[in-house]
Amino acid sequence: MKISFGFNTIFVVLSCAWIAYASDPSQLQDFCVAVPDANSAVFVNGKFCKDPDMVVAEDFLKQGLNNAGNTSNQLGSVVTAVNVNQLPGLNTLGVSLARLDFAPYGINPPHTHPRATEAFLLMEGTLYVGFVTSNPADLNQKNKLFTKYLNPGDVFVFPQGLIHFQFNVGKTNAVAFAGFGSQNPGTITIANAVFGSDPKIDPDVLAKAFQVEKNIIDYLQAQFWSNYN
Repeated sequence: MKISFGFNTIFVVLSCAWIAYASDPSQLQDFCVAVPDANSAVFVNGKFCKDPDMVVAEDFLKQGLNNAGNTSNQLGSVVTAVNVNQLPGLNTLGVSLARLDFAPYGINPPHTHPRATEAFLLMEGTLYVGFVTSNPADLNQKNKLFTKYLNPGDVFVFPQGLIHFQFNVGKTNAVAFAGFGSQNPGTITIANAVFGSDPKIDPDVLAKAFQVEKNIIDYLQAQFWSNYN
């Protein structure tokens, strides 16, 4: 599927990306186009800069976000990320974005972005979205859930580090774009991280944490956990 982008649409999408709070360190030069990690000898917080004399316009270009991602998977959704790993010119600039595609009743399951706030713009379809606050100071209170049903043109913000989700409640495909306040926001999909880690978390730990029988944890850890988002 391809969707057409008018000037107003492009303006709103880019605005979502650029107004997202930038938590990455500020750059000290005009740009620092990333050198692929395969060419790096050591690890750094970010990526090495390409020689400015070797930088070309293509370093700042990523094409193809008008094309739908493949949602034929367990979740019925897919995220096409455009962060510093796909677009080297984003290095040190503190922003990135993504396209999200949802099949009918597809879900982007509960997850967090440890390094970025997300500004989420729905283009097509109807989504049920929400996020949960961090643990309250008062132990007698519970984590608060904020949810909304989104229609085309709606923007919803997911604060940095908080667990959030998107679910297609419609009978048609849904398309959204997201802007992030980091060149590499990271994603922790909760179920995958807890039940699909390598090596596995001790089932006794999870059984105690979730207050369920160990055989339930054994069942969950035996499932096929794969990251599509």
